[in-house]
Amino acid sequence: MNLHLVIEAIIMGILTGGVYALMASGLTLIFGVMDIINVGQGALVVMGAYLSYALEQLLHVDLMLGLLITMPLMFIFGVAIQWVLIRPLKKDRTMLSIMVTFGLALLIEGVLGAVFSTNFVQLQAWYTTASVDIAGIHVAYIYIFTFGLAVIFLSALYFVLYKTRFGQAIRASMQNRTAAQLIGINVEWVQAVTFGLGTALAAAGGMAFGAVNAFDPGSSYDLISRLLVVIILGGMGSLSGAMIASLIMLTVEDFIAVAWSPVWSTLVFFAILVIVMLVRPQGMFGRPEGRKQ
Repeated sequence: MNLHLVIEAIIMGILTGGVYALMASGLTLIFGVMDIINVGQGALVVMGAYLSYALEQLLHVDLMLGLLITMPLMFIFGVAIQWVLIRPLKKDRTMLSIMVTFGLALLIEGVLGAVFSTNFVQLQAWYTTASVDIAGIHVAYIYIFTFGLAVIFLSALYFVLYKTRFGQAIRASMQNRTAAQLIGINVEWVQAVTFGLGTALAAAGGMAFGAVNAFDPGSSYDLISRLLVVIILGGMGSLSGAMIASLIMLTVEDFIAVAWSPVWSTLVFFAILVIVMLVRPQGMFGRPEGRKQ
């Protein structure tokens, strides 16, 4: 076993794990507040990647600066999705949300395919090709930048959740919706803003994903399966769990690819999920009991 390659795999796994944590954060936030399993999150991430691609190609806007445009746009889109498609769901919200958001994913995929074609593309900037040497290991700047971006956004999300009045309203809605309503919290408004935040995070995750991977409108299928594994392993609704699970899963996957075989790396990715579910069905940081209504 080449120790140099193993160390490189671990470093890249950690950096890539940060990107997945960013993409999964919106998914787990939405579930934590609304009990909505948004299987369309992968399509929203890809949509965010294409918005960054359009700004880059048409207006020559830097990928990072483009987030100042794409995130507000995706936030508004997310609020509209919640208001039009999710809000009317009153009974069996969790199950019905799967069908509704799956239909949304198909619609987004179709529109993206019609507008951008089905050819693979990748986001380009000077930092997507340039690299830095760290103890003999060449790491592309984009991995460092996207990991830093993940840390910034996740830290900001943590601040909002635990240091602001709106965050208190979000956490109250997560713990007991009825009690939150009784103390005057507008739960419908909280849910709309939360879905918007989750969608805005998909825009940031999409830029990060598209900068390190080639993608097409159908990339959402593999992506959503991985994101669901991450939030289930970490614990549905747990942001810290999603972060830790992302780092573990991607690091283990990269390590197995180098130490054993790339063929087995994906299998191990899902095998870890099965093992954890057998031992701890609610995930590493999930709540064992259901939400209080």
